[in-house]
Amino acid sequence: MKALVLSGGAGTRLRPFSHSMPKQLIPVANKPVLEHVLDNIVAAGVTDIGVIVGGWESEITAVLGDGSRLGARLTYLRQDSPLGLAHCVSVARDFLGDDDFVMYLGDCMLVEGVTEAAEEFARTRPPAHVIVHKVADPSAFGVVEMDPDGTVRRLVEKPKDARSELALTGVYFFTPEIHRAIDSIEASARGELEITDAIQWLVTDGAEVRASQYHGYWKDTGRIDDVLECNRKLLDGMVRRIDGDVDDPAALGGAVVVEPGARVVRSRIEGPAIVGAGTTVEDCTIGPHTSVGRDCVLRNSRLDYSIVLDGAEIHRAGRLHGSVIGRSAVVGPVTDDSGRQRLVIGDHSRVQVAG
Repeated sequence: MKALVLSGGAGTRLRPFSHSMPKQLIPVANKPVLEHVLDNIVAAGVTDIGVIVGGWESEITAVLGDGSRLGARLTYLRQDSPLGLAHCVSVARDFLGDDDFVMYLGDCMLVEGVTEAAEEFARTRPPAHVIVHKVADPSAFGVVEMDPDGTVRRLVEKPKDARSELALTGVYFFTPEIHRAIDSIEASARGELEITDAIQWLVTDGAEVRASQYHGYWKDTGRIDDVLECNRKLLDGMVRRIDGDVDDPAALGGAVVVEPGARVVRSRIEGPAIVGAGTTVEDCTIGPHTSVGRDCVLRNSRLDYSIVLDGAEIHRAGRLHGSVIGRSAVVGPVTDDSGRQRLVIGDHSRVQVAG
């Protein structure tokens, strides 16, 4: 079985961060979402992976390389225009050949992995097998109506009056039958080839389509609040590890990771939290559920439940909560002409100052 990972989207809901980096490279627990996706696929025993890329191709290939670091072999496939998920399968047709494959959206986090679903698909091999998750607002998702035995009866994209609470998670297993279905559908009203239409075509044609419900933690990391929440979830599973330098006045409590080359000076860090390699933290208080990336500088500041991307600097910033600081951004006070100080925030950040 092969895999097809979709990472060509523009990420409009993640702006301003997606102005300077692809949404799939936004870090969660100091690792890009896309790497978490690839780890799940490799853990399921699939190592031959095609990656759909768009305008951020060079940035994604620079991070992932040939995939050997992750135990995979990556083939990059260009989609020049966002013409739908089913169109991505058409773009990858030569790569996929006549193999079964798993298609995985590159911004979806299924923390407990997809190994169980992959094994079920390998045993039964229906033309399509989708993973679903119960949601509070089905109208925001593709929704699956299914029988108790897992047989799919109908798929509806973003229904106004949903008859099911089971949403598509962004992970699909297919046999080569899906290519015939895609060849048989037309573009939707928004001009895209919808994968839900292709799967529904299989259902209507009498093919067996199955679904399995995912009961673990699932998050579509398409919004900043979702990224922060997912970061919290992953940090909760960390184990304390101190590989950098921590001076005697510093105090570290709980599951704190200090990566090699990082320095913690006269600071208090309450875990779960992570300080990336090469980062300096001086005279700071860092609260739980905070990830600080590589080569950052934090001085005289307080922050919690936040993400700081690589190369950022934070100086005398008060208390930041629920914030995401962009790559190489600078956050700190300046004095204006009237002598008052105000907090200046660099580009591509979302900062919330707590009282």
